[in-house]
Amino acid sequence: MYLNIRNSLQIIKYLSFLKLWNALKLYLSFYTSKWFKKPMVWALPISIAIEPTTSCNLRCPECPSGLRSFTRDTGMLHPDFFQKFIDEVKSHIIYLTFYFQGEPYLNPAFLDLVKIAKKAKIFTSSSTNAHYLNKLNATKTVESGLDRLIISIDGTTQEVYEQYRIGGNLQKVIEGTKNIIAAKKELKSNSPIVIFQFLVVKPNEHQIESLYKLADELGVDEVKLKTAQVYDYKNGNKLIPSIDKYARYKENADGIWELKNEMLNQCFKMWQSCVITWNGLVVPCCFDKDAKHQFGNLNKSTFKDVWNNEKYQQFRRALLVSRKEIDICQNCSEGTKVWA
Repeated sequence: MYLNIRNSLQIIKYLSFLKLWNALKLYLSFYTSKWFKKPMVWALPISIAIEPTTSCNLRCPECPSGLRSFTRDTGMLHPDFFQKFIDEVKSHIIYLTFYFQGEPYLNPAFLDLVKIAKKAKIFTSSSTNAHYLNKLNATKTVESGLDRLIISIDGTTQEVYEQYRIGGNLQKVIEGTKNIIAAKKELKSNSPIVIFQFLVVKPNEHQIESLYKLADELGVDEVKLKTAQVYDYKNGNKLIPSIDKYARYKENADGIWELKNEMLNQCFKMWQSCVITWNGLVVPCCFDKDAKHQFGNLNKSTFKDVWNNEKYQQFRRALLVSRKEIDICQNCSEGTKVWA
């Protein structure tokens, strides 16, 4: 509860009357759209994720970056483009996530990008595998003003950790965590809030208790347990946890697996947020990892024009009518009715 209050207090300082008014219109337009089954967009998003890079040092089996399997262009976010983007969205954006695919710290300009967003009075967050959090980078991270840092740690022993984080070194993750916490103390800073994110899969589910113990020993602020999305699940998958509450999928009587929660014809994310790739493509959400549903290119159009264009509206209309027919929604746990 303390951390939730702390998170709220951090975000409050980035609010303004215009941002709050935009957020109110956003909520009203979403619920009106849901009631009438017709997309109405009266506001701009309050949250955006942007991709610093598609590059990654690890080879995680359920990740396009790890598999090196992108069919879209790969590269790194450029500061000039990012500055132009921030100038367009800073009046309504409250929360900016520096993450989509890839490892953010592989972009040499990453922390400079954070500074640009902070100057524009936007709450900033990012996610890392922590292999590049040496003492210098840890200090620069705290100095950048980053508000929240999620550290992916999917095992508490090297043997278990490397089963999913292929090519990873758990000791580097632990050292990186120590470095960021030490830098916060040295610079007398409360940010970034440091979060351990644990992707619960069958090989590591027995280490949940030891994860909390490790986080406590290191001084991590919060632990988040995340359910795993797997691509090939219909015939079962060795990564699906045996602990039911951490599994997105269930096995039917015929031996075929499916999402265990009922999919609803709604998704708040299509009103509240979107994802921007490193080269300016606007896509619906983090499930569109290969940018198949491109609504526009910010190198050619303004963000506002893309957000309100007919292609975006057609997508919103489709999910309000029959979301299960949209490919990227078929393996999504957002906007579902929870039965278990």
